[in-house]
Amino acid sequence: MQTRSRFARSAPVPVALAIALQFGPPVARAQSAAVPASAASAPVATDTTLPTVTVTGEAQGPDAPAGRRRSDSALGLDLSVRETPQSISVITRNQLDDFHLSNVNAALASATGINVEKVETDRTYYTARGFDITNFQLDGVGLPMTFGLQNGDLDTAMFERIDVIHGAAGLLTATGNPSATVNFVRKRPTAAFQASVGLTAGSWNDVRLDADVSTPLTADGRVRGRVVVAGEDSDSYLDRYHLRKGVAYGVVEADIGPSTLLTAGFSRQNNRPTGVMWGALPLNYTDGSRTNYARSTSTSPDWTYWNTDTSIGFLTLNHQFDNGWTAQLQATHKDDQQRGRMVYVYGTPDRSTGDGLSIWPSTYTDVASQNLVDARAHGAFELFGRQHQLIVGALAARAGTREQSYNGDTLGAALPEDLATWDGSLTIPSFDSDGGSSRIVDKQRSVYLAAHWRLRDDLALITGLNHTEAESTGESYGASSARKNSRLSPHVGAMWDLSPRVSAYASHTALFTPQSQQDAQRQRLAPATGTSDELGLKTDGLDKRLMATVAVFRSRQQNLASYVGVDSQGNSIYQGADFKSQGVELELMGELLPGWSVNAGYTQLAIHDEAGEPARRFTPRQRLQFNTTWQVAQLPGLKLGAQLNWRSSIHSDDVDAGEPGLLLVDLMARYQLSRQWSVSAQVNNLTDRKYLTSLYWTQSYYAAPRNYSVSLNWTY
Repeated sequence: MQTRSRFARSAPVPVALAIALQFGPPVARAQSAAVPASAASAPVATDTTLPTVTVTGEAQGPDAPAGRRRSDSALGLDLSVRETPQSISVITRNQLDDFHLSNVNAALASATGINVEKVETDRTYYTARGFDITNFQLDGVGLPMTFGLQNGDLDTAMFERIDVIHGAAGLLTATGNPSATVNFVRKRPTAAFQASVGLTAGSWNDVRLDADVSTPLTADGRVRGRVVVAGEDSDSYLDRYHLRKGVAYGVVEADIGPSTLLTAGFSRQNNRPTGVMWGALPLNYTDGSRTNYARSTSTSPDWTYWNTDTSIGFLTLNHQFDNGWTAQLQATHKDDQQRGRMVYVYGTPDRSTGDGLSIWPSTYTDVASQNLVDARAHGAFELFGRQHQLIVGALAARAGTREQSYNGDTLGAALPEDLATWDGSLTIPSFDSDGGSSRIVDKQRSVYLAAHWRLRDDLALITGLNHTEAESTGESYGASSARKNSRLSPHVGAMWDLSPRVSAYASHTALFTPQSQQDAQRQRLAPATGTSDELGLKTDGLDKRLMATVAVFRSRQQNLASYVGVDSQGNSIYQGADFKSQGVELELMGELLPGWSVNAGYTQLAIHDEAGEPARRFTPRQRLQFNTTWQVAQLPGLKLGAQLNWRSSIHSDDVDAGEPGLLLVDLMARYQLSRQWSVSAQVNNLTDRKYLTSLYWTQSYYAAPRNYSVSLNWTY
């Protein structure tokens, strides 16, 4: 029994980070596909997404001390990280630059408690605290994604920082899992001119160029602009895989009055990967023994591709009133297109001959358009002689999605030879067999209210409510997508200052998630419900340059869709199941000594199903993330760094396959040649460990071997 989507169809679910994270919040949609009889054992995808709103995160410079960082990603209130009754991790721009974390997978792998499940070359899931991460935000506005799915390689060039709110941020994001919420905060124009250009070259002919320019556009500085562009072209350690991508982001701010700020922006990312893997390598032979392919082995011919084009325009109006209150109105429009031509390889090979694998070639197109309007106001008020904070807001969103897939005429044919020796030669078939389609319209309306009550100088209470109505119409791959759900979700939290440097906190959040999955009677499952409870301590020191958090958590999910199998028509069947996870998280971030920075986190958890048996064993029960940089005092221009990622053993829930504990080591060095020029070098997977990227599915592929990169950077 499992809680995640299993699929192998021609139209992989496109509600991805590449849709939501980088470019704004699409609204909910549900998809389900029939499986060809010849591939009945292959996984089937379904997806439900539902937009949600939280408040725009406060912009911060890359050098903000850990104890002084502010983040309204969790509650929408003007609070510091220490004042927020949840564990929050912050991936700064400096950290992204120091370790060349140019894509979201690499960035999130460095965050406390997050597991990056790279199931395919261009599709990734994320988990935390035992559950899929389905809430991703852009400047505090985002959507939950039932399967937390990223299609494509999302670039980090346009982000100033990444906030990770552990547990359920359900005060303003009423739907989703009690895992984590990831908020990507975009770069904003600066008051003074600044510019940077970087050129990177790495293993497998990887070449990357990025540029970032910010400048006042008028003499008085009342209008400011910023442009970020990046492009990358790379081969791969994987046979026949090649990636070319480009991202552009522009934003203009205008002070249209002494208290009013107008912001307009546009971003676009294009991914052009070829030789893409749809599905991955089989994990077992027919005799039950483990497969052991070369790290470069791929199931894809070179004529496959998975193109994504995503763009968003946004307009934000902020006004500060004389009484200190602030109002914000934001409108967002997003367009997304995906086109793919892929081959799924399924079956179980014979150990001696390699026979037993079949192919499923398919093409698909997906076009989505979303519109969202969000309005909110927040500020301070006085009651009973004390100052408190209040936020109130509303959201309206609409999305339309069209998808069409076609199967190749060689569906079910045998792979030409043993996968271990196959060179990728495969004739392009004719794609004229209708693989199904979907036409879905989604709407959401939400209102939310939250207050920060200062009961005493050392005691604060946080209360909030979110009411969300979600409605979908249309049909997806032969199944109705009609639904209408609503829910009132409460949030309660408390912060108690035990001393000027130490605070204790507690929080409780309730969530619900409308689901698109269907049972054996082809009826939609009722919404999943969940809670997230957390107790912890937070402390800062060294003049707020260092911050530590200790958190104990317990999360529950009831009626969460769990894959059972397929019916005689190849439709996926689900049933509701209950799960519970509990554990502890430790985190330390900031500056231990002048010039010595550390970001470290440790997570230990246990997750069980309703029978009390261990569940979701592909998630490691222990994880340690540690990265540090040292500005060498004897050589002021030299910075050295190391990044360590350790996890305990993992095991597939569905086949007899496991991976032992794993320690990965990355090293970096940077030297400031002059005020404007610097050079850096990076080595990843220093010990050259061979390991599988994930056991989330019954297939997987091998991660990259040891690799290198060097960069030359100019700043002004």
